[in-house]
Amino acid sequence: MKNLSALIKVTPLLLPFAVVAEPEATDSDLYQLSFEELLNVNVSIATKTDETRASVPSSITVFNSEQINSLGVDNVYDLMNFVPGFQSTRGDWVGAVPKEHTRGVYLDTGHVLVMIDGQRLNESSFGKASVYTPYIPIEIINKVEFIRGPGSALYGSNAFLGVMNIITKKRNNQLSVGYGEHGSAQAALNLSRQVSDETRLYANLAFNKRSGDSYFGGAVKDPLESLFVVFGGSHQALTWQVRFNRTQLDEFLNLSRYSPENEHKSENYAATFEYHWQATEQLELTHKLSFIEHNIESAGLIVTAAEIGITQGGDFLVGPAWQSRDLTYNLDGGYKQNDRLQWNFGVELSKEEQSKAGVRTSYYDQSTGDIIIYNHTYLGGIQTISDYAPFYPLRQDFDSYAGYVQAKYRFSEQLSMFAGARYDEVKDIDDKLSPRLAFVYGYDEANTFKLQYGESFRTPVSNELNSNDDVTSGNSELTSEYVKTTELVWHYQDESKQFDVVLFDNKLEDFINLVPIDDEQAEFTFDNVFETSMQGIEVNANFNLSGTTWIQGAYTQLFDEPLNGSFKKFAALAFTHKREAVEVTLNAIWRDTTFIPAPPESIVDDFEQSSYYLIGGTVSFNLDNHAKIQLKAENLFDKKYTVFDPRLIDGHVPQQGRNIMILFEYRFGLK
Repeated sequence: MKNLSALIKVTPLLLPFAVVAEPEATDSDLYQLSFEELLNVNVSIATKTDETRASVPSSITVFNSEQINSLGVDNVYDLMNFVPGFQSTRGDWVGAVPKEHTRGVYLDTGHVLVMIDGQRLNESSFGKASVYTPYIPIEIINKVEFIRGPGSALYGSNAFLGVMNIITKKRNNQLSVGYGEHGSAQAALNLSRQVSDETRLYANLAFNKRSGDSYFGGAVKDPLESLFVVFGGSHQALTWQVRFNRTQLDEFLNLSRYSPENEHKSENYAATFEYHWQATEQLELTHKLSFIEHNIESAGLIVTAAEIGITQGGDFLVGPAWQSRDLTYNLDGGYKQNDRLQWNFGVELSKEEQSKAGVRTSYYDQSTGDIIIYNHTYLGGIQTISDYAPFYPLRQDFDSYAGYVQAKYRFSEQLSMFAGARYDEVKDIDDKLSPRLAFVYGYDEANTFKLQYGESFRTPVSNELNSNDDVTSGNSELTSEYVKTTELVWHYQDESKQFDVVLFDNKLEDFINLVPIDDEQAEFTFDNVFETSMQGIEVNANFNLSGTTWIQGAYTQLFDEPLNGSFKKFAALAFTHKREAVEVTLNAIWRDTTFIPAPPESIVDDFEQSSYYLIGGTVSFNLDNHAKIQLKAENLFDKKYTVFDPRLIDGHVPQQGRNIMILFEYRFGLK
């Protein structure tokens, strides 16, 4: 209950905000979502310029806070299931951690860049955001922007097959509490105060907890405990933010085994300071300094005491006790040369390191300084060994510098071009040039056509470069993975509907994969040995059926076989109807059949999961302009299904069952 204790301690610090909160309009004065809000959302993530859905030179999807609330999800990663080309499931290593499927690629190595208010969460040890930040509550979120496709021309490594930027709430005063099945409980507080004409402060706090559903006849559960705190503000041209979050995910699946003793705890500390300078009427510059520290303590069952004949000790569990840090300076500039030509440019300096590489283990031999399983080396439970020699090579620096430039040129009222490139060099590891080129042609007021090309990369991480255990050995000669993406887009929008149809072609090169060192010893290393291509079609649409009813939909079909048992066809549909004080949203996620043949002479059966629907939604009742009650559900009919994970013997990972919660929300400080 450390998270709950921290919540109690931090709440008094927020009370001054609530006491002096002044009347103001929040980002959305009304609880109910409108169809117009869905259509008229601008986005800057893809260009660092303010663009509409029609003018943006990337395939994008945007959710605002009311739309997110209407879908009934509680973790921001679950939004991926409503984005064309994206899916989110849970799999091996830490089973409750979200795993991204992106345009047919499911390799669990950080091919999606995740950011909070522009600060990257992907780190240098595993490359993924979700290992260290597996739970981001929707209660702190104002908007989420997705790039579907390459983003390295602006954001560097990990912006490989997609980018997700999470924008936190900064102008809200509201309180929410909720209770649901499986011991679920939620409490959140969002505060904002306009101190003066030039100064604003805000704070977001969210606490989420659940005891979890039962699996394998009650042998394990999937509990969650999460605390997320954000403080921030602005004064004239200066903005700042500090964040802390802690997530505890125990039991369930960790390192291919299920056990009540499994544990996973992550903590993150972050701070950003940003100064915006309008140098001239044409030139603006933004200086940004950011720091983030990631901490993880995890351990999973490897083998039981009974399986290895241990009589005076317990089961053998092991996992990382790691820390990574990143200090980054960014300079971003924009220069409007004339009405036709606009430039964006920037530089980035980053000092990144894996600063700690200990081990969490239940067996350790002090005399040899290594993990050896004997009766006398049992530690009485899981303990942290901070000074663990086999992990010394993991403590590596990833210092880097980068520069980018982008030009937006308008040939005419109908035709625009975006061209640019970014150069990244990671010291002593690799360097990459990531170009992009896009043409946007507005045929008429409703129809826009786009031709887009971009290249992206992912730098190898310390686990791939320097691992040293009984299973894998790192390869210091690894180079970056990269992808070349071509997209043809048709965008249509009028007063009652909008949709995008995207044909994409991904050429994936130098992918890092495990290769055997010695077949007899079953030892592996990493190498740039994998190349493939992936083509497909994505559709994203919104249709207004009447003034009170509309439909949102997403559909993806790959023309090639996906990697590692991902989904070849999938879709999502959300139906919203509102009548006076009541709003109802029903949604469905559909995934097609998954079939993975077992390896030759394998002792396990083929993996097969038939197609299925997951039904969810919300019912909201506005008590007045300040208060509402909401009932929300995920997997309403408690569908039992599994998702394939290539690192499990039989491939089967059970997914989360039904989650129903009732919430009360109160907004204050409104005029």
